[in-house]
Amino acid sequence: MKRIGITGNIGSGKSAVSSILRTRGFTVLDADEVALRVSSDPLTLLEVSEALGPQYVTERGLNRPLLAELVFKNALALETLNGIIHPRVRAQMSRLEGEATGATVFQDIPLLFENGLEHGFNATILVDAPIKTRLERVRKRSGLTAEQFWARENAQMSPQQKRVRADWIVKNTGTLEQLEREVLRVLEGLDLGG
Repeated sequence: MKRIGITGNIGSGKSAVSSILRTRGFTVLDADEVALRVSSDPLTLLEVSEALGPQYVTERGLNRPLLAELVFKNALALETLNGIIHPRVRAQMSRLEGEATGATVFQDIPLLFENGLEHGFNATILVDAPIKTRLERVRKRSGLTAEQFWARENAQMSPQQKRVRADWIVKNTGTLEQLEREVLRVLEGLDLGG
């Protein structure tokens, strides 16, 4: 099975690329979706409560706004949270990959390079867009303020560093049709059809 990692900073358009790949019949596993599921597990919630404080857990799951306020200002708290969530996400992603059919599986992992996971993939794709475009997308999509955007952006490796590490770059600077052409270019380069 060929394993392809997809990454990109906040607002770059990873979800749009994943959607294009799915419409072309590829399996795409989304680490953010898996993280949402594992972070509602009672054992995960207990561990977060014990490590960071009970105020970060509600009866419905993680108190995401309060938790985000903490971890994007406190590197140790972010490391602690990631130490709880990330191993569970990796285990679940591995299980889902084992269940996948087809010769190729894509994995959408926002922190692919930050966590040193690129070596486990046959190739990596960086979805990239200008910072102003990404900020505007995030404001419209999530309602985050510029300060909240920058807190998340600064917690990730810079796009410049990711460009050097990525095998392929998908530029998401125009229309959905242009993005689809970019994805098809990469698929052809990966010998996965066009």
